[in-house]
Amino acid sequence: MGPVTGQGAIVHIGGYTAESGGRAEGIVVVRRDPASGELTPLGTAAVTASPSFLVRHPVLPVLYAVNELPEGQVSAFRVAPDGDLSPVGVAPTGGAEPSHLAVAPDGRHLFVANYGGGSVAVFPLDAEGVPGERSDLVRHEGHGADPERQDRAHCHMVSPDPAGGPLFAVDLGTDSVYRYDLDVASGRLLPRAPRVRTPAGTGPRHLARHPDGRRCWLVGELDGTVTGYDLTADGALHQRVRVDASERAGHVQPSEVALGPDGRFLYVGNRGVGTVAVFSVTEDVPELVAEVDTGGEWPRHFALTGEHLYVADERADMIRIFRVDPGTGVPTAVGEPVPMASPTCVLP
Repeated sequence: MGPVTGQGAIVHIGGYTAESGGRAEGIVVVRRDPASGELTPLGTAAVTASPSFLVRHPVLPVLYAVNELPEGQVSAFRVAPDGDLSPVGVAPTGGAEPSHLAVAPDGRHLFVANYGGGSVAVFPLDAEGVPGERSDLVRHEGHGADPERQDRAHCHMVSPDPAGGPLFAVDLGTDSVYRYDLDVASGRLLPRAPRVRTPAGTGPRHLARHPDGRRCWLVGELDGTVTGYDLTADGALHQRVRVDASERAGHVQPSEVALGPDGRFLYVGNRGVGTVAVFSVTEDVPELVAEVDTGGEWPRHFALTGEHLYVADERADMIRIFRVDPGTGVPTAVGEPVPMASPTCVLP
């Protein structure tokens, strides 16, 4: 791949490969123009099976991907200045279909959510960011109200606290957010009781923390809701408000949730109806200010960076680019969709 010139910035795209019925080949590298938002695909940077979620190390040029397979794996890559990826490690996650991963704020541990396995895996990271032998695997037990989707635990997201509080593990199958303290020396997770239970049938998927560290929002994949929580200093969650994720008619299946850079607006991707909903969260109750069509029906993931919002539509095989109005928070589509095979994660 050629060098990145001028003011270009690198974006990596994860997706589903043939192993999961998708059409991607691995992790794609894309050059982003920060001014126009334009994306220029540069090719597949790493051929790896179903890298459905990606994350970067906080300080090192290392990228981590889950391999969402029946025998789950995590893959680590060194990132070249042009975005090319060189494999530096691969390890079994100890569970099926890992769907999410995150690095501890200090860069010393990697956490992986095994969706199929209903578990959280922990890997120590060495000075180069390479994962060592798995230091813990915590399995969730139980089920939820939906016999098809909640027959057992399905851990969908791991969310470390930037301020050093407990790790949150969001479990769709058990309608729960589990809280863990990490023992840094041993790399083991210590459960912090009690776990937070959502209303039955919520199917919690992803969680977004407010920059102030005192609030967070959780999307329910199964019931199409957004639930707001107050966060206490010791990492307790207190439900404050619950609203619909979409005003559209149809089967709404929320996917990603994230806050804008200044913390005034909350963004929710809605699969099934193909929208991104924008909520003002300056008051106690989130207020829907806009619900924007994405041009496809399955916005699996999105990323906010600079003035732009990038939406990955898994089934429409495209990335859609939006410019976000900094005053109103509302995205407006710019340019043509960028063709991309089975995209499931956008990582600026």
